[in-house]
Amino acid sequence: MKVLIVIDMQKDFIDGSLGTKEAVAIVPAVAAKIAAAKESGYEVIFTRDTHSESYLNTQEGKKLPVVHCVKDSGGWQIAKELDTGTARIIDKPSFGSLELADYVASLGHVEEVELVGLCTDICVISNAMILKARLPEVTIAVDSSCCAGVTPQSHINALEAMKMCQIEVR
Repeated sequence: MKVLIVIDMQKDFIDGSLGTKEAVAIVPAVAAKIAAAKESGYEVIFTRDTHSESYLNTQEGKKLPVVHCVKDSGGWQIAKELDTGTARIIDKPSFGSLELADYVASLGHVEEVELVGLCTDICVISNAMILKARLPEVTIAVDSSCCAGVTPQSHINALEAMKMCQIEVR
């Protein structure tokens, strides 16, 4: 079985409070990747960065004081261009998700997990590393053309760090 994980392709990270032109630019490629994965029979999973109204009082909020992805807000929504269909959506209160890794492990014989989404240098790398630790014999890959970082340089840095940890960068 192959799994595609779409990390935090939410309005606030695309063109909202933390959006970038690089994030906007990958939306069509991510939509095409999702369509191809579904056509090939992959399990498709989405994550949503999920915060409460008291975000600024959290440790993350104190270090990144930009309100974003507040549950049920417009910025929390997955981009309308992306077909979530009946895919599982995992809300995560932090960068990485142990729930996501456990869910993927529960699927049974997983050959490969590929990640796409935002932000390469925060949530993509965090989840890739957790998945690699949870499933050390499974190929964990990241499609660099379907990811964007906070900055172009931090995107490249994250890809290089993942390569060093035996995560395949495509």
